[in-house]
Amino acid sequence: MYRRRVKYYIDYSRTSDMSFYKRGCFVFFGSSLVALSLQLFLVKNLVIDGGIIGISIILSHVTSQEVSLFLLLLNTPFFLIAYSFLGKRFLILSVFAIVVLSLETYILEPFPVLTNNPILVIILGGIALGLGVGITIRFGGCLDGTEVLAILFSKRSPFSIGQYVLLFNIFIFGSSIFIIGLNEAVYSLATFLVAYKTIDFSIQAH
Repeated sequence: MYRRRVKYYIDYSRTSDMSFYKRGCFVFFGSSLVALSLQLFLVKNLVIDGGIIGISIILSHVTSQEVSLFLLLLNTPFFLIAYSFLGKRFLILSVFAIVVLSLETYILEPFPVLTNNPILVIILGGIALGLGVGITIRFGGCLDGTEVLAILFSKRSPFSIGQYVLLFNIFIFGSSIFIIGLNEAVYSLATFLVAYKTIDFSIQAH
């Protein structure tokens, strides 16, 4: 699934005639959806996503620091490493996406969650998260450094992108059991699955 998704993204981003500025508008919209999902559904309900976003939520919970700080700090090195693989446009759009995500999660921090119902949090939060990430990927950017890392590792080993992403997230969700609790970890896994199904749909939709 992940290999197909990343291949589609690379091919689409290299062949589309869409202007850079129009891409930037879509990336802004996608990043904004992710910020809304994080602050209005997930973070305050102790529901985490996979990848750097999930790690950022866990670190924010442990240290009581803003999640936006960790999103910016943890993602930036991965995109700098990926510059030679996916190019200058990818780097610019991805850094832009991370900056937008970090700023908007900071701005939305004082707002209360829209619901505490676990089912609604999983469905609505997962769909908003997946749609936002999918739109960002489809139009040439990326919001999560672990996906970039998985692409680079898969090129130099017999393991697939999906296997690396799965490995990263097993560690993240496993660790979250001891930090935020078993129920929250299960809710997080369910949200992760909803989000990634939505990512596939939003990237491949015409």
